[in-house]
Amino acid sequence: MVLDHLTEYGPMAPRDLSRSSKIPLRTVTFALEKLLKQNLLRKIPHLMDMRKQLYHLDTERIRAIENDIDHLRTIARIHMMAI
Repeated sequence: MVLDHLTEYGPMAPRDLSRSSKIPLRTVTFALEKLLKQNLLRKIPHLMDMRKQLYHLDTERIRAIENDIDHLRTIARIHMMAI
């Protein structure tokens, strides 16, 4: 849900993301950490308030994963046809 919300509304700080998505801040923070570890997000400085970090989607990484998934589906489909 966090990834979908960032996709729809763009870069956000954790507290803003929590408020707008109605997901508890603790859950948002946990999800952001997981997504960062998977390199699906990047932290960028919040230019209006340098104390905050904004979380931005790494669209190149997401596209690469989607391409890998499509490739695996194609391979699986060919394999199933052979059986």
